[in-house]
Amino acid sequence: MAKLIVQMAKYSTRTFSYTPKDSLLTLPVSNACLRFSRSIATTRYLKADRLYTDNHEWIIIDGKVGTVGISNYAQEALGDIVYAQIPDIESVIEKGVECGALESVKAASEVYSPVSGKIIEKNEEVEKTPSLINSSCYEKGWLFKIELSNLDEIKKLMDENKYKLYIESNPK
Repeated sequence: MAKLIVQMAKYSTRTFSYTPKDSLLTLPVSNACLRFSRSIATTRYLKADRLYTDNHEWIIIDGKVGTVGISNYAQEALGDIVYAQIPDIESVIEKGVECGALESVKAASEVYSPVSGKIIEKNEEVEKTPSLINSSCYEKGWLFKIELSNLDEIKKLMDENKYKLYIESNPK
């Protein structure tokens, strides 16, 4: 995000010259400029916040579909992950039930579903290259996508601030 802001600042200083404050209302504005500013203003609201479980799984909800992975805290605690077992597509799973496993050179850990629903996609790249979880647990290292059967279940998950407090007070 910081890189984007720096790039935007460089672009705006190169593109727009100084304009006196009293003539700002008379500047011509192109359609491209309006579309760009509108997309920046609404992007935050189009992407849902990441939610966490007390077992260190995360989920991002987009409509009725959730993308699930493990937190940075969990991948650091596990160490170098060498094996990932992810639930199969079409599997129906319940919230809080074990649905997969991760093995590292230090330990093995179960993966629990943060919500109930049906698996609609799994990250086959993670099954082939489990170390993706270590290098990119929030982007390339996601585990599976699930179609939620009960949207109310997300109300009991932690937002990022609550999760950080949880880690500080309850390290596992």
